[in-house]
Amino acid sequence: MKKKKIAPLKKADLLAQRSAPLATPTDLGEKATKDVAAAMNGVLADVFALYLKTKNFHWHVSGPHFRDYHMLLDEQATQIFAMTDPIAERIRKVGGQTIKSVGHIARTQRILDNDADYVEPSSMLAELRDDNKVLAAGLREAHEVCDEHRDIATASLIENWIDETEQRTWFLFEAGRRADSSGH
Repeated sequence: MKKKKIAPLKKADLLAQRSAPLATPTDLGEKATKDVAAAMNGVLADVFALYLKTKNFHWHVSGPHFRDYHMLLDEQATQIFAMTDPIAERIRKVGGQTIKSVGHIARTQRILDNDADYVEPSSMLAELRDDNKVLAAGLREAHEVCDEHRDIATASLIENWIDETEQRTWFLFEAGRRADSSGH
């Protein structure tokens, strides 16, 4: 197998890294930094939006399965929130800047808000299931960007987050299923 030659950093990339106040030294280059940071900021905005929606539904769930759904959504929100700092720090490690405000999140997020006064528990689970699928798709898109720029570390983190997101999707799907007529 022929070994791929690694291109040296361009002098302009090195100078740009030294002149920007928040620039972090990286061997990825200016285009890679820009592309990876943009992809991961999209993911970060979606993670914050999904976290807040999951907590919203956790706070407002009601009905006969209240305790089970309340606990499930709290566990999922905790897992989702745990992604935020590693994503933001990864963006900084590659020389990028992260989202800066709730407004920035609102302009960037792909997961839709739900401000309804009341949502049926089954609709909550279905909506969060679909939102987790949106997040998984965004993570896969970000992984492709990382692969393109040989950002192995970010891609590795993304792979774990995809697995966690798929597990949340699965749990929400199963929790939202209705038993068949035989009781199974």
